[in-house]
Parts: sequence; C-alpha cells; structure tokens
Amino acid sequence: MKILIIGACGQIGTELTMRLRELYGNESVIAGDIREGSDELMNSGPFEILDAMDRDSIEDVCLHYEISEVYLMAAMLSATAEKYPKKAWNLNMDSLFHVLNLAREGKIEKIFWPSSIAVFGPTTPKENTPQQTIMEPSTVYGISKQTGERWCEYYHNKYGVDVRSIRYPGLISWKTLPGGGTTDYAVEIFHEALKNNHYDCFLSETTNLPMMFMEDAIKATVSIMQTKPENVKQRSSYNLAGMSFTPQEIATEIQTHLKDFTINYKPDFRQAIADSWPGSIDDSEARKDWSWNNDYDLKKMVIEMIDNLK
Repeated sequence: MKILIIGACGQIGTELTMRLRELYGNESVIAGDIREGSDELMNSGPFEILDAMDRDSIEDVCLHYEISEVYLMAAMLSATAEKYPKKAWNLNMDSLFHVLNLAREGKIEKIFWPSSIAVFGPTTPKENTPQQTIMEPSTVYGISKQTGERWCEYYHNKYGVDVRSIRYPGLISWKTLPGGGTTDYAVEIFHEALKNNHYDCFLSETTNLPMMFMEDAIKATVSIMQTKPENVKQRSSYNLAGMSFTPQEIATEIQTHLKDFTINYKPDFRQAIADSWPGSIDDSEARKDWSWNNDYDLKKMVIEMIDNLK
C-alpha cells in the first residue's frame, strides 16, 4: 500500500505523516505540500512539491508512486478564510474535487478528508451536538466543509468512492505552530505562558469549545482509515470529541504548574466565529461504529504540553 498526504507540512499533516511512516514504512508514505516542511519530515521519506489546486500534478504523483490512499489535509482554516473568502473556497473545494474524481476514475482506492465542528452554526444545539442536526454555518470555512461533506456522501452513494471523514474539534499540539484557526488560542497560550508568563486571549473567558489533543486526533484518523468499509456508516463525516473547556479553565489548569502565569481577555473578530460553534459534541456514533475512544483529558493534555514545550 502506498499513501499520499496532501498538505503534509501543516499542523495535522506533519504529525500524521510521521505516524503513518511508523506504521507502514518510510518509503510507503509520500508527503506532498506546496512548501517544504520540517527536517524530520523531509529526511524520513519521499517528498513532492505539490499544489492541492493542481489536478494534473496530483494525478502524476498518484500514478508515479502507485498511490492507493490519499489523505487530503490541505485547507485554509477559519480565521484566515474570513480574510480571504474566495481563495479559501477555491482551495477547500477544488482540492476535494480533484481527489474525489481521481477515486471515481479508479486511480486511487480510498480517501481521508477532514471536516470540522465549523460545519455547525448559531442555530445548532450547543451542548452534546448530535451527529445529525441543524447545520447552518456562518463562516467561509464552515460553509466549505459542510459542502464538502455533502459531496463526499454523494460520491460514495453515486460512484462507490470509499471516502472517510471526521469533524475535528479544536486541535492542540506542542509539535507544530498554530495554523490560523479560531481554537488556536489553546496552543498559543502555552507558548506565551512559558515565554512571558502572560497571555492576551482573543476569546472571552467563558467561551466553551470542543477540543482534542493531537495524539487523539491522529489516533482517530488512523483508526477510521483502518476499519472495514462496512463499519463506516456515515459517509458525510463523523462527530468526534475529546474534551471541552473555556479559556478560563485552561488558564487555571496551567496555573497549577506555572504559578505566576496571568491572562487577559481581549475578544476580537474570532469571538463571533467561536460563538457560532457548539460547546460540546456527541460522538457516540463514532464510538459505536469503529470503536473510537479518546485518551487525553484537560489535566493530562496540559501536563503533556508544558513538559514538551519546556
């Protein structure tokens, strides 16, 4: 089996590439991105300069390496997408169509495409948001992800494309820097706490959002791709949950390790984005269908972040 990761140098792509190389061998996992990544990623296996918008280049790489699985991780995230709406729409949608059509034509066998809690909107139930619910996203990123979900399900039902997806909550990692998302405060806070003992948060102290430690996100991604096709009941995207907390709660937990840490709250345009998202997610369908379970809670995640960033 040969795997291609498009967007391999991004926040999720970097760690996913390394995990898949551990599982399947360095030469079996081809990293592709529009720019080069970390030394570890570049030196551990094949790398191709690859534009997610260039269908011909993607096809060439797939045929050259005889790719069977594609992980499409390239995307413009929520806060950045609000600044460049048309560019975000084009990137997020065209890249998906390129990969779906390659699978429809029989040139690849299986696709992973990440969705997001951004598919939900202000009319969505805020707590324990169910798998099937009202989805009226109010951001460019959310609109593109909701549309992508519909196309994934369509291509599966119409053409038998084996596409699998999960709705990532906010992701937290010590290995890569934030990538322009609204939940990135939960990564920035650790860097600022260790460097300056202070953080100015761009969300209010009571903004409760679903979050997940990157180790759990990678585990879920690998798990849904390894499960048998008959276990994948949702071909749009699965709800996924790890923990939910507010900026005030994570700050308090950090203060148990860094006594002098202080925080101020200065909400900006990202507050409106966060307010449109759920506070907690019901992921019972993923737990039932392909035995998903998370390993990290807030306390364990904070210890891991501080220990590694130190």
